[in-house]
Amino acid sequence: MDTSETGNTDIDVPAAEAPPRRGWRHWAMDTRPLRVPAYRRLWSSTIVTAVGSQLTAVAVPKQIYDITHSSAWVGYASLAGLVPMVAFALWGGAVADTVDRRKLLLVTNTGIAVTSLLFWAQAVTGLDSVVVLMVLLALQQAFFGLNAPARNASIARLVPAEQLAAANALGSTVTQTGLVAGPLLAGALIPVIGLPELYLADAVALCATVWAVFRLPALPPLGGTSGRRAGLRAIAAGFRYIAGHKVLLLSFLADIVAMVFGMPRALFPQLAAETYDSWGEGLALGVLFAGIPVGAVLGGLFSGVFSRARRHGWMVIGAVVGWGVAVTGFALSGNLWLALAFLAAAGVADMVSMVFRGAILLSAATDEMRGRMQGVFTVVVAGGPRLADVLHGTAGSAFGPRAAVAGGGALVVVVMLTLALSVPALRRYRI
Repeated sequence: MDTSETGNTDIDVPAAEAPPRRGWRHWAMDTRPLRVPAYRRLWSSTIVTAVGSQLTAVAVPKQIYDITHSSAWVGYASLAGLVPMVAFALWGGAVADTVDRRKLLLVTNTGIAVTSLLFWAQAVTGLDSVVVLMVLLALQQAFFGLNAPARNASIARLVPAEQLAAANALGSTVTQTGLVAGPLLAGALIPVIGLPELYLADAVALCATVWAVFRLPALPPLGGTSGRRAGLRAIAAGFRYIAGHKVLLLSFLADIVAMVFGMPRALFPQLAAETYDSWGEGLALGVLFAGIPVGAVLGGLFSGVFSRARRHGWMVIGAVVGWGVAVTGFALSGNLWLALAFLAAAGVADMVSMVFRGAILLSAATDEMRGRMQGVFTVVVAGGPRLADVLHGTAGSAFGPRAAVAGGGALVVVVMLTLALSVPALRRYRI
């Protein structure tokens, strides 16, 4: 693998391998990428967006339900956000490969901030229009779709190749922490300050993100690709590139297998009501939804034990198999706290998988393709769990929730091991 592309004048630390860490430092998160000023700015902006995005993610469905008193409309709004996010993530990946990624991040982060201001404006004026809310949500997710590929693809230009896994662990940990802390914060703030002020707080916080991105170095395309059109041909070229590089194709398939077959969240309400109701349905539901994110955060905090691994392919294979085993164990658990332990273990496995799949995408792809790879990655990450909701919901109704979850977990293990044995590219990949 040619790692010369990852160099950047903003890097002021040597790329050489650091000496082994002893004691607790061996387990603690590897923070070497934070010594790089540019990456530190990008990472700090992620802290704001990770929490702030969850404030809006709670406020929008809450406001829609308050207006309509219908969960169906909440579901329609989710679809209204998903479609533009998928379309613009694919296009945004192509755009990120043809323009200065810093400029693209500035435009899209500004767009997200302005959208948050518009959310605040419609709330404070008492407009109470579901159509306006859905249009604003679609606009916000379109900006996010354009933003995510450029943000993720930029990491390989900011840190040395051997620190990509550590950088992904840092970013993923912040994102997962936002999934836990954001909704809790929103739930605590809504009764105190109200929905309009929650939108405004998100908009103000996003100004810090724009400032952090403004201070990044220029990230123009390498290899003279500037000015190329980012149209359907460029998007199609990205998919052909994936098909021609088995390690990239398998990294995407690994995530699809894990999420589509093994993500059981659609069955959490039924399990809370039927299997764990003796602990209280509300408590059980909260515990089930918190289990995987909490495990992922713990995995990130103790990622030092694995973030320096070189055999990235084996790490992905082991993580996906571990996810399947943990999900199966969760399905067989009649005790709520044992179920929480298995879900947390699944969260740790998911964190490991995210870290090394992300590192493979950044290291195995050339810079002119990284944006498109991250665009597809964004679509897979967003779309996989939603497909799982349909699959598990249908299977749960037909066979019962525990059987559906156990079958899905077992299927993850079988399919992942079959892919790993039949196609050696992922097993052999190392950095």
